[in-house]
Amino acid sequence: MAGWIDRALAPMAMMLVITACGNDGTGPDGQLKDVQVSFATTRAQQPAAASARVFFDDTLTSGVDTIFVSSVGIVLREVELKRLGADDCDKDVDACEKFESGPILVMLPLNGEPEVQFALDIPDGVYSEIEFDIHKVGDSNPEDLAFAQQHPEYRDKSIRVQGMFNGTNFLYETDLNVEQELQLNPPLVVDSTRAAAAITVFVDIDRWFRDNGGALVDPATGNKGGANEGLVKENIKQSFEAFEEDGSGGKG
Repeated sequence: MAGWIDRALAPMAMMLVITACGNDGTGPDGQLKDVQVSFATTRAQQPAAASARVFFDDTLTSGVDTIFVSSVGIVLREVELKRLGADDCDKDVDACEKFESGPILVMLPLNGEPEVQFALDIPDGVYSEIEFDIHKVGDSNPEDLAFAQQHPEYRDKSIRVQGMFNGTNFLYETDLNVEQELQLNPPLVVDSTRAAAAITVFVDIDRWFRDNGGALVDPATGNKGGANEGLVKENIKQSFEAFEEDGSGGKG
């Protein structure tokens, strides 16, 4: 089965170009590099090497239970890259490159392939970590209000998943509001002599709706107030990894 994106949301899933802010936006030689950031969904118990990942293709099974996932949307904001050797982005403004993005809607691909979601104009340097917020859309700033006008279904939400559990339609929504700090393995090297690089964020969606024993749970029970709300939120927080890729399509 296929159909990884809600067509009504397709325009926001196209690549966005986000530029650095907080300083002059250039490296030592004044160069900026366009680095694409892709997202991919994977299955549980992945090998350590990114090149050996098993991609998720929209269906989960366990015993007699089956979850078919038709769409997964995640709202992100405040994308940052931490320089190698830096301690804390919040304490040292020069330790990280910050990208003023506002809310970004990322629709996770469910077709077994990584999908470019946005691009970052990155100054020369070596970066060891990508950071971003999984962001609950509120009403306290103009950016959130504008986003909510375009995507009212995400008001007071950060993630929406649609699909079927054992043949019955479900909608999972959460207000999870948390920062993700992902190590880049290996570090991302950006300089004027190197071919274009890229970053892939892997999301192990296979684990989102499983209990501690690996059995599937009804995604609807993970909604606010549901019996598995805390379980699913914690599974989501633990499901992100990032890898640097070289410009040839291989892993760096």
